[in-house]
Amino acid sequence: MKAHGLGNLDTARLVDHFREVSARHGSLLNARKTQAANREYDAAAAARDELNTRGPAALPPLLNLLTVTEPGTRYWAATALVKFASEKAERTLEELAATPMSQVGLSAALTLREWKSGRYPPS
Repeated sequence: MKAHGLGNLDTARLVDHFREVSARHGSLLNARKTQAANREYDAAAAARDELNTRGPAALPPLLNLLTVTEPGTRYWAATALVKFASEKAERTLEELAATPMSQVGLSAALTLREWKSGRYPPS
């Protein structure tokens, strides 16, 4: 789905789309399929940015995504929530960062470091 079409989705459908693209991104990243992962990164970032414009209506479904089994989805949900539910988002990033041999875990560790230093400005 094109980024400009995301604004036409209701929040529930947008969250479903976000879950799908974030899971694909995480799987591709961990499989070290970087070109394909980069395409999904753009889609996940666009969906996250649109969710962040939805305000409080998007918070409950995003919080639910912190508990799914797919690490890519948990990572992306945490990046969306770090400004709004920082304790829960940080805890999720810390858990992911502790995963050995995981590219998603490495991304989580770097995001957490940048957030704590004040250099990570989520959209």
